[in-house]
Amino acid sequence: MDFDLTQEQRLIVDTARQFATDAVAPGARDRDRSGQFPDELVRRLGELGFFALPFDEEWGGAHDTLSYALAVEEVTRADAALGITFAAHVSLGCFPFYAFGSAAQKERWLAPALRGEILIAFGLTEPDAGSDAGATRTRAHRDSNGEWVLDGSKMWITNGTRAAVLAVTARTQPGERGHGISALVLPADTPGFTAQPIHGKMGLRSSDTASLSFDGCRLPEDSLLGEEGRGFPQFLQTLDGGRISIGAMGVGIAQACLDASLAYAQQRRQFGQSISKFQAIQFKLADMARDVELARLAVLRAAWLKDQGRPFTREAAIGKLYASEAAVASALQAIQVHGGYGYVDDFPVERYLRDAKLLEIGEGTSEIQRLVIARQLGC
Repeated sequence: MDFDLTQEQRLIVDTARQFATDAVAPGARDRDRSGQFPDELVRRLGELGFFALPFDEEWGGAHDTLSYALAVEEVTRADAALGITFAAHVSLGCFPFYAFGSAAQKERWLAPALRGEILIAFGLTEPDAGSDAGATRTRAHRDSNGEWVLDGSKMWITNGTRAAVLAVTARTQPGERGHGISALVLPADTPGFTAQPIHGKMGLRSSDTASLSFDGCRLPEDSLLGEEGRGFPQFLQTLDGGRISIGAMGVGIAQACLDASLAYAQQRRQFGQSISKFQAIQFKLADMARDVELARLAVLRAAWLKDQGRPFTREAAIGKLYASEAAVASALQAIQVHGGYGYVDDFPVERYLRDAKLLEIGEGTSEIQRLVIARQLGC
């Protein structure tokens, strides 16, 4: 097995790390405090070509999920709020258009999205349909003119108020659970559509999280994204890929925790020496290093399998599960290493904990990941 990156992949990592260090990290605490959405940083990510990485050369990409996961890791290492904006836009927003969209839909929406000119959001989760996403209540029907009429609501939608267009799941045919669900393309300026920001989040405060409402939204007949009634398998495929990016975010936060804790332990002195000399602290740093490396290997293996066109559902769930839980555990340890200073935002580790917790919930909770893995085992 060859664990070395190609020259092109190394260049992508170096570029992402430089951008994260120079442009993203300096304002991360202020954005967390203010909740200010990083419009300029999002635009620059598009200009650097990061949004196109997992897609074909036709769209300016390299068809390389592994490079994309590494870029998400580097951005998240500096600011997880920008990391989730990046990941949700690409994995959940752009991917359905890339995989299931018509040529016209791709030209109108995907092309500018990959350039960073617009954002795309994915409307799946509902107030009463979170882990049970197949129980969606949002509905769409055709009227006498052939237009779609969309009614319902969505919840916890990343980039929901910032997106120029959304891929929205709705029940278009009779059926139980996942049957009869389709995906529709909804431009954000459609009459009857409203998006409201969700305030008071524990973490990822400068990302955009929204509730959506559809009140008689009328859409053209050609608004289906893919085949009618195939929305459920489409979004399962979308979530498989999305879990790779959430896993990459977990690696980024865990790595940031290790970096911050090692630097602090080497300069903080107690009892006449740096606390990095104490075995209790060394064990915490060693545990973080172990979890970072294992999480990264798990996530990148899932990305590699996807790039090879091989099944990766189980591996994506394993990577997402392990990396998200490693991020939370590393953040808790990092706060302990920092002591009282870890409890205030003069140091970043308290933010890492608040941000990491969402990774155990979004795109399938840790419990759902364990179910996915068990089913892949044949249980």
